[in-house]
Amino acid sequence: MTPKQIDAYCGKLPSATRTVQWEGVIVFKVGGKMFCLIAPPDHSVGRVCFKCPPEHYEALSHAEGFRPAPYLARAKWVALDDPKILTPPELRAYLKRAHAVIAAALPKKKQVELGL
Repeated sequence: MTPKQIDAYCGKLPSATRTVQWEGVIVFKVGGKMFCLIAPPDHSVGRVCFKCPPEHYEALSHAEGFRPAPYLARAKWVALDDPKILTPPELRAYLKRAHAVIAAALPKKKQVELGL
C-alpha cells in the first residue's frame, strides 16, 4: 500500500481522526490516542508506525522489515521503512488491530461515546 492508500484506509476506521504533527507526520487517533503514524520520506520515525498488541511486540519488532519505532517502542509500537514489504491485506490487518488495541484501552464511557 502507498502512504496515500494507508491514509485513506486509516481515515475510514471507526471514530478515527487525522492530524498533522511533528514536521509533517500524519497522525491517526481514536479517542485522542494515537494508533498510526505516516511520516514523510526519510523521517526518523520510519515511513509507517503503528501500535501492536503487547504480546506480539517482541516478535514483530524483530521480524524482517520491521523495527522498534523510535520514541514509541516503549509503548509497543513498530515501524516499517517500506510498507510495501507487506501485502495490502496484511497491512490493513495490522492497522485495524492497532486501532482495536487503542480503542479497547479507552475508558468504557469514551468507548460508548464514540460508538465503539
